[in-house]
Amino acid sequence: MQRHVDRATASWIIALIGVLGFGTTALGHALQPGYLEIRLIDQDLYAVLWKVPAVNAGPMPISAELPRHCDPQMPDQATWDGRAYTYRWTARCTGGLEGGIIHVKGLAETTTDVLIRLDRADGENLTHRLSARDPSFTIPETPSRLDVVQTYSMLGIVHILGGLDHLAFVLALLLIVKERRGAIATITAFTIAHSITLAGATLGFVHVPGPPVEAMIALSIVFVAAEIIHARQGKSGVTERYPWMIAFTFGLLHGFGFAGALSEVGLPSSSIPIALLFFNVGVEIGQLAFIAGVFAVVAIADRIAQHIDCLRPGRPWRIWASGVPPYTIGTLSAFWFLERVASF
Repeated sequence: MQRHVDRATASWIIALIGVLGFGTTALGHALQPGYLEIRLIDQDLYAVLWKVPAVNAGPMPISAELPRHCDPQMPDQATWDGRAYTYRWTARCTGGLEGGIIHVKGLAETTTDVLIRLDRADGENLTHRLSARDPSFTIPETPSRLDVVQTYSMLGIVHILGGLDHLAFVLALLLIVKERRGAIATITAFTIAHSITLAGATLGFVHVPGPPVEAMIALSIVFVAAEIIHARQGKSGVTERYPWMIAFTFGLLHGFGFAGALSEVGLPSSSIPIALLFFNVGVEIGQLAFIAGVFAVVAIADRIAQHIDCLRPGRPWRIWASGVPPYTIGTLSAFWFLERVASF
């Protein structure tokens, strides 16, 4: 870890991840998944909520099709909530939803996913994920535990890999830790911490308002980015001396962010422990995949640096490049902080 992360060239290449992340946010909310909620409000009568991601300043060209035995009313005009276009209507599905097919028209031509949450006639709720390769879903008579495992594991993976703020925090930790064993301890502390608050908030033991949490998450990234800059100026900070402690402390905060995302989908009442466990497993799989990707980029960048040094010895570009990652991460997270505070 020492040889790789401290190399200015490796850091410069890793900075491209931050630049690409900024470009991704500039694309708007097209990376957000669609969301279909079908909630039982009376016998055979359901309230339907359909959220469509934005693309090219308008709703993505996808539409939700309910089971054929449902009689839907015409949806109201869409409303824009800053993240997606939302439609609401009601539908009467005689005999319940079980056995019917939900299809998202146009999903096969996109790269996004759609999360489905519905109430069954027996009072249980069910969550499922549709993708471009699988745009239809037959509502089962009895939801299987395997479906819960697959759905919530994938939800966790998609959430962490789409959560640029969480990935920026992990990247900042990797940049400031000096050796591989320390990196393992730091990431482990972060994992334990966000698992605690994720479980506590999801199960209702702790409640923290979402917008302030999201703003503080962005501020935590600014703090670690500043610590990286100070460390490279010879001013050792608390993060460099005790990275695991900072990772654990801020990990508690990030866990509330994960819980906020999970609360939007909900948990199946008959399989809450399984769904919560495998959502967390999915988060960890995505996090480990990201870390493995960072190490791979660093290794490639190290080889490129050696080649460039042979061609251009004595160039000061390494010194300049070493400052790019923390300033990129810090600037991006400061922007997130101001944006989230302004949305209060």
